[in-house]
Amino acid sequence: MQIIISNRSKEPIYEQITNQVKASILAGELQEGDPVPSMRKLAKDLQISVITTKRAYEELEKEGFIYSIVGKGSFVAEQNLEIIREKKLKVIEEQLGSVIANSKEIGLPLEEIKELLTILYEE
Repeated sequence: MQIIISNRSKEPIYEQITNQVKASILAGELQEGDPVPSMRKLAKDLQISVITTKRAYEELEKEGFIYSIVGKGSFVAEQNLEIIREKKLKVIEEQLGSVIANSKEIGLPLEEIKELLTILYEE
C-alpha cells in the first residue's frame, strides 16, 4: 500500500491517508483480510506523528473500512460495495447540489455546466 502525502493540499494529513486507503480498498488493491501497516510503521514511513495515523485509522474503522485486533494489527474489513456505492452517490449528489446553487448565483446556464462536467470527466 502506497500513500502519498501532499503538504500543499488543503486537506488534513489524516484525511489524505483515509481517502487513499479507501480508494485502494474500493479499487480492489486491498482485499478483505489484508493487513494494513501498523500505525507506528505508517507514521515512520510517512514521517508524520503517530497521533495523525491513529486518527486516520480510527476514521477508517468507524466507517467500516478496517478493523483492529489488539496485539495483531489492523486489517481490511469485508465491504458491502452496494452500500459504499450508495454513500458515494449521496456525496456526489450533495456536491452537485452545491455546484448547481453556485452556478445559478452567477447565471451560468445548464448547457455550460454540462459542457464543463463533460470536459472534467473525460480528463
